[in-house]
Amino acid sequence: MGREDFACGVSASLLGQPWRWRRNGGDDLSLSLTDQLLLARGVEQSDLARHRQPTIRDFLPDPSVFKDMDKAAERLADAVEKQEAVTIFGDYDVDGATSSALLVLLLRRLGLEAGTYIPDRLMEGYGPSGDALVRLKQSGADLVVTVDCGAQAFAALEAAADASLDVIICDHHQCAAELPKAYAVINPNRLDESDDGAAHGHLAAVGMAFLLGVALVRELRKRGRFTQSAEPSIIDLLDLVALGTVADVARLKTLNRAFVTQGLKVMSGGKNLGLASLAEAARLVKAPSCRDLGFALGPRINAGGRVGKSDLGVRLLTSTDPEEARTIAVELDRLNEERRAIEMLVTEAAEQQSAEHAADPVVIVSGKGWHPGVIGIVAGRLKEKLHRPTIVIAEDEDGTGKGSGRSISGVDLGAAVLAAKDNGLLIAGGGHAMAAGLTVAPSGVEALRAFLCERLARDIEQAVGARALLLDAALAPGGVVGGLCDELDSGGPYGAGWPNPKIAAGPARLMRVGIVGNGHVRGIACGPDGKSFKWIAFRSAETPLGEALLASPADKTWWLAGSIKRDEWNGGNAAEMHLDDAAPA
Repeated sequence: MGREDFACGVSASLLGQPWRWRRNGGDDLSLSLTDQLLLARGVEQSDLARHRQPTIRDFLPDPSVFKDMDKAAERLADAVEKQEAVTIFGDYDVDGATSSALLVLLLRRLGLEAGTYIPDRLMEGYGPSGDALVRLKQSGADLVVTVDCGAQAFAALEAAADASLDVIICDHHQCAAELPKAYAVINPNRLDESDDGAAHGHLAAVGMAFLLGVALVRELRKRGRFTQSAEPSIIDLLDLVALGTVADVARLKTLNRAFVTQGLKVMSGGKNLGLASLAEAARLVKAPSCRDLGFALGPRINAGGRVGKSDLGVRLLTSTDPEEARTIAVELDRLNEERRAIEMLVTEAAEQQSAEHAADPVVIVSGKGWHPGVIGIVAGRLKEKLHRPTIVIAEDEDGTGKGSGRSISGVDLGAAVLAAKDNGLLIAGGGHAMAAGLTVAPSGVEALRAFLCERLARDIEQAVGARALLLDAALAPGGVVGGLCDELDSGGPYGAGWPNPKIAAGPARLMRVGIVGNGHVRGIACGPDGKSFKWIAFRSAETPLGEALLASPADKTWWLAGSIKRDEWNGGNAAEMHLDDAAPA
C-alpha cells in the first residue's frame, strides 16, 4: 500500500495511526463543502437537498408504522377524554426526564394533569418494579406510561397486569423475543417491528415519546376534539427532544438530526422556563449549541438522578413557577459539582485497576464503595482512553454489582449483555449498541468477563484494527480562518453517528510552542507563504504527541489534524485548531 492510499500520505502518525479520507474518492470540486460533509456521513447524492436543512416535515414518519402505536394513542386519547388518572413513569437520566416532561406538558395542554414517578437510582434501581406499579394502582392510577424503560420489566409488568393496571411502554432499549405483558409496547427495537419502524431504532426514548404525542394529537383530532378549541402545539416541545437525544448519545442521522436542528431553534427562544433557568445556572451566555446540550445542560439534569433527587430533572422541565425553576436549576448545578468530585475519585481507582485488564477485549473493573451514579461516566472515559468496550461495576456491601458499560463503534454491547443475561450470568441487564446496564450477583464478575471477552473478541479486533483518523479535507495553513467554521457548521449538528469534521492543515513549521494551563501544548503553525493559525493540543504535555511537538526543530514541517474552532478571543475571521494528531510532512 503506497503513501497515496493514505490521507496526506500519513500511514503512521505520532499516535501510531493512519490517516484516511472519511469519504472515498476524494473531493468533488463541483460540490460545496457542506455537500461533501453530508456525503462523507452517508447521505446519498440524490438526497442532499433534504439533508442540507433537516426539517421535521421531511423526516417525520407516520407514527402508525410502529407496532402498538395506534393502540397506545387510542388508549391515551380515552384517558384524556375521560379525565383518567395517568402517571408517567420515567428513567432517572436525561432521556427519561425529557421523555417524561414532554408527555406531561403535552397532556397538560390537552387538559389532563398527569403525575410522574421517577425511581430512586440507589433505592429502587432502573426501571419499573412490581411494587411501584401496584402502589400506583392502589393510589388511583388508571394508566401508566413508562418512558425510557420497561422493555425488560417482565416481572413488574406481570404484577401490574395482575393488579388490572394498564401500562403503555414507550422505550428504545433492545428487546427480547418475548415482550413484557403490557397494554402496548412501542419500541423500534422490537424484534417483530416492521422494516419502516426498525429503521428508526437509533431514536432516543424522547424521540419515541414525541411520536407518541403526534399520534395522540392526531387521534384526538379524528375524534373532533379540536372543533371547539385550538389544537395544542407539539413542535415547540422539540427543545426537550433535542436535549434528550444528544444527552443519550443517540446517533444524529435522519430524524434525530432534524429533531436536534429544529429543537435548538426552539430552545433559543427560551420558552421552557426550566431549560432557560438551567442555561442561566450553567452560565451559558449565548443560545445553547449541540455541544452545550451534551456537556452543560445534560450533565446537570443527570446530576439529580446520579447524586441527588431523581425527580429534580422532570420537575425542572415541567415547572411553571420562575422561582421554583431557578431554585431547582441552582440545586442541579451544585449537585453537578458534587458529581464531578465523586467521579474523579472513582475514575482514579478504575484507571488503576484497568491497567490489569488493558489487554482484555472487554475491560471490566469493579469496586466496593464506588458511587453507582457515576459509573456510566467513568466507563465512557475509560472506553475513550483504552479504545475498548468498558464496564464499570459498583459493588454493594453483599457483593452484588450494579454495572454500566460503554462500547465502541462496531461492537453491540447491549446485545452481548442480553445474551449474558439469557445465559444466567446476570440478575438483570439490557441496553443498546453503545451503552448497557446490568446487575451481577456476588462473585459473578469473572464469569461475566470471560463470556463477554469470548463473545465480542472478534468484533473488537476488527473495530480496533480499523481504527484510523478520518479526515474531511486538507488545507494550506492560510485556509484555517473563521469563515471555514461557518462552512463546517453548515453540515451539522454533529454528535454520535455524525462526527465532527476533522481537517488536516500543512505543511507547516511550528512556532512559539509551549505549555499552558493544565498540561496543554499550544503553538502557531506557519505555512511557506507566511500565513499561519493557532493550535492547541489539550492535556498532551506528557504524551508522545505533546512531547514531539515541544521538541520539534524550527525548520521541520508538519501536517496537523483536528477540529477547527472559532477563536472567540480575537473575534472577526480568526480560527484555531484543536489538535487530535500530527505527522511529519
